[in-house]
Amino acid sequence: MEASQSVPDLVAAAREAAKDAKPEELAAVAVDVFSAFEARMQHHFKRGPFSRKLRAVLLKEGQADLAGRLHQYYLAVNVLKHGKGASLRELLDTQSALIVVKPFDETTPEAALVDVTAPSFFEGLMATILDAYAFLENK
Repeated sequence: MEASQSVPDLVAAAREAAKDAKPEELAAVAVDVFSAFEARMQHHFKRGPFSRKLRAVLLKEGQADLAGRLHQYYLAVNVLKHGKGASLRELLDTQSALIVVKPFDETTPEAALVDVTAPSFFEGLMATILDAYAFLENK
């Protein structure tokens, strides 16, 4: 993903990369596009954790559904990047219909913890990124 790509272009590139991708490749694309989205949109906030600040603004502006979706995908991407930890515990506690956490044990790799092949996952992530982008750009 190029540094100059707009968020809609990033999503289009991610959708293209996701076609016929293996689960581990799909997980990498999801992490990359979410990270690039955060980097492109960070300028909307002075400093600090982008996703937390965006979630707070969305809630303040009455966009609870988008705030909830964004937070769930943020947690899932953190699990894909870092594995077991606070984000995984929160996902397990919230039981979202958007994110499917697979059964795991101590040897399960990070990319296998979240079912990126579930019908709601990848396209839901792409739609949420585009919705959050539109919100920020029209704010």
